[in-house]
Amino acid sequence: MTTARPAPDAQGPAWTAGRRLLGRWWRSQSPARQDRFATLAPLLSVLLFLAAIISAFWYLRNEEIQRETESVQRDAELTQQQIGLRLIQNQEALIRMARDIGQRNVDAEQFFTQAQAFTRERPEITHLTWVDARRRTRASHWSLLYQLHGAAGAPPAMLPQEGVNTEPETTFLAARDTRFPAYSRAFRDAAGAPVFQLHVPLMEAGAFAGTLLVEYSVEALVRHYVPPDAAQRHMIGVVDERGEVLAATVTTMPGQQARRGAIVSEVPLTPALNGLLLRGQGWRTGIGLISSTLFWMVVALSVLTVWMLLGSWRHMRRRSQIQGKLVQETNFRRAMENSMPTGMRAMDLEGRITYVNAAFCQMTGFASSELVGRLPPYPYWPPDRIEENGRLLQQELQGRSPAGGIEVRVMRKDGSVFDARMYVSPLIDPKQQQTGWMTSMTNITEAKRIRDQLSASHERFTTVLEGLDASVSVLSVAQGELLFANRSYRLWFGGDAQGHQTMAGGVTDGSYGGDGDDEVDGLSGLPTEELTETGASPREVYVESLGKWFDVRARYLQWTDGRLAQMLIATDITARLRAEEQAAAQAEKAQVTSRLVTMGEMASSVAHELNQPLTAITNYCNGMVSRVKADTIAKDDLVAALQKTARQAERAGQIIHRIRAFVKRSEPQRQRAEARDIVEDAVELAGIELRRRNVAIHTYVAQRLPALMVDPILIEQVLLNLLKNAAEAIDSAQLPSPRRHIELRVVPRHTPDEGGVIEFSVTDTGPGIKEEMIGRLYEAFFSTKSDGLGIGLSLCRTIVESHRGRMRAQNLYNGTQIVGCRFAFTLPVEIASRADAGPAEPADSESSSPTSRAIVPE
Repeated sequence: MTTARPAPDAQGPAWTAGRRLLGRWWRSQSPARQDRFATLAPLLSVLLFLAAIISAFWYLRNEEIQRETESVQRDAELTQQQIGLRLIQNQEALIRMARDIGQRNVDAEQFFTQAQAFTRERPEITHLTWVDARRRTRASHWSLLYQLHGAAGAPPAMLPQEGVNTEPETTFLAARDTRFPAYSRAFRDAAGAPVFQLHVPLMEAGAFAGTLLVEYSVEALVRHYVPPDAAQRHMIGVVDERGEVLAATVTTMPGQQARRGAIVSEVPLTPALNGLLLRGQGWRTGIGLISSTLFWMVVALSVLTVWMLLGSWRHMRRRSQIQGKLVQETNFRRAMENSMPTGMRAMDLEGRITYVNAAFCQMTGFASSELVGRLPPYPYWPPDRIEENGRLLQQELQGRSPAGGIEVRVMRKDGSVFDARMYVSPLIDPKQQQTGWMTSMTNITEAKRIRDQLSASHERFTTVLEGLDASVSVLSVAQGELLFANRSYRLWFGGDAQGHQTMAGGVTDGSYGGDGDDEVDGLSGLPTEELTETGASPREVYVESLGKWFDVRARYLQWTDGRLAQMLIATDITARLRAEEQAAAQAEKAQVTSRLVTMGEMASSVAHELNQPLTAITNYCNGMVSRVKADTIAKDDLVAALQKTARQAERAGQIIHRIRAFVKRSEPQRQRAEARDIVEDAVELAGIELRRRNVAIHTYVAQRLPALMVDPILIEQVLLNLLKNAAEAIDSAQLPSPRRHIELRVVPRHTPDEGGVIEFSVTDTGPGIKEEMIGRLYEAFFSTKSDGLGIGLSLCRTIVESHRGRMRAQNLYNGTQIVGCRFAFTLPVEIASRADAGPAEPADSESSSPTSRAIVPE
């Protein structure tokens, strides 16, 4: 139940005490002084009003001046942009012309043609002159304005003269010294017109060869490049550093000095920055008369106000008589204002409607005239609820309505029905007598709809969680109580919280990469806000009782009752892990198969390589047998021959051992390896094929390279495949001997994307790769060779990327002709390895002593 706003006397002890003091002071004054105060107070108010109006006039005047100042500044800046853009465009065109002259692509006749075309569209230029380094005029072209007067009409050009202190000479020296375009200060030409020059230096083979001199007319710049709308609004001119006006949009009368405007804005002339300023000027509008007229109008209105105040004083007594009658109406209106956001309905003690507000009429669709004076049943009662609404109305009239309001159904005039809630409070008159009831009505249809939608949304959300293949569970951190578990969790772990704790801690059944301290909740002491902001940390947990691997993600959240809870989402990844294991096994088999295929392709080369030491052994043995039978060999010769035979046998054994170690099936394992050793083993194997194809190889390995954490056999396989492909490309192109060589380089690199890496590159001089095939090189079973299987480069890229490296291929060009191909791959350098090995010297450092090896064909 609401109460009416308290009377002013009940607004607090401070208010009551203040009113008492003010009333005591007023009653202590004589009637004459009371009348004087009552008369002077309105007059003082009028004077204050007049002062406020005068202040407003002054403020408006200053605001108008400020707007005019901003307008002048905008016009000056706009003109600065227009002229600056024109000067920059001209300067860029002159620089291109100077570059052509410096490269001797333009002679005097061609210069005249270009200058004529250049000045035709630029009326601000008086002449364009080509001056050499000795200040001699090579060629000159005057603008069309001077050509119309004939050769004699053109004034002599102001050119630089050695030893004469003039603006052209100073600008010429500045352009010569700085080798950049230079602008001169403003000066007057032979005709007395203000001009300034731009000197663009001419460079021939890096030496100063003169300047390209262009002279601008200040008046033409102002006439052609000041925006017309800016010139109509304000006076725009160009002044020099002494403040002299060189040109302006407004021409003064001869013999008169231009009057400086009250509002001035100056900006430098860019990009020249030669002391010239663009000055925008504006003048204040004549507002004295208007201001005076408004002032006297305000004074007259103030006098009229005083006269009206005197007339109002006579009606004060009459108004005091009416004040008592307005108290009851004021209380009634105040009660309605307190509940204005909702529909209001007032009834008398008999249930007759005495008032409805606009909100009530808008809710029901009935007009105020259709409701006021009606007795129950009311027109907004639904026909099927007349009896129920009548019973609720009786409770309301008896004062037995619940404090929480009554939920009812209300029918609009068009027949539609909505839900509403009504709150009832008694209506009290100034004599503290109840005269009726005040009812406020709120439309709760939308609120009920939202509540129903929330219930449906909760049901859908629960259905989705129940249908997930992943386990979702929520556990109270403090009590260890299982707050929620979906169908998958119940299917795997039942309704017990032990499954949640097992996956959260991971110590009962073991976890992937976990430790024994995971049972302890290290976040239990943190505030709830910080815990709920902690992100999910995925982990893989093996549950022995189920024989499954789970991907578990945990997150802390605040439960609906405010308790801190932990939510776990566990996804069964057993099938995925098994598929990954099978893929790894298949990749390992593919690597071994690739090595066997490589050795199979090199079988003839290996046979040829083994045939040499075996033939030598046969020859040595036959020779020794023959000499022993003839008894013509000494003991020392026999020992020497046996030693040579042993060395040839060792050579054959090394070849067989190297091939066996390369093709041997072993588990991939990363270990600390040196890049030099990997390169030596790969080159030793590749040398067999290279010698058969008559291809030379040059290796370069930088010194002090850090150790790599790699599988050396796999990296050796990548290098062998690249070297073999390079040799086949050179051999298939049938290149001459001087071009049949391969370069293998191993150098350190540092890139923003990869950081510190070691780059292995294989460069050949073959025919290269077609551009349309470069993008498909690493596709499985795609090969550029007619008899290729298409698994070599694909497997190489897989091996490099498994070591967190990158592999790329590119053609080498000489102009537009392809002169070779380059395959390169990078391997990351571990930080610990770099710290142990020390900083690697750059590949091009002269202080390094790289190990180079060249295998020349036999």
